[in-house]
Amino acid sequence: MYSLIAKTPVRQLLTHQAPAIIGALLIAEMFYKWHSFLLETGGFLATWFVLDALVCQLERWLGKTPADETQH
Repeated sequence: MYSLIAKTPVRQLLTHQAPAIIGALLIAEMFYKWHSFLLETGGFLATWFVLDALVCQLERWLGKTPADETQH
């Protein structure tokens, strides 16, 4: 988590990670009622992973790769 925030430019955090983390947070808050902090946290992290993978795949399909932004 620290390395993600420390090594990733702010612009990339806002454009790539923010939509995935906000979506995962909303999904977890609305649907994950497992009455266990550990299970709900694991579900949130798994959802974040899947949403981030979908965002990256969508960017590849649209022809925009994360490497393009780091070259500016």
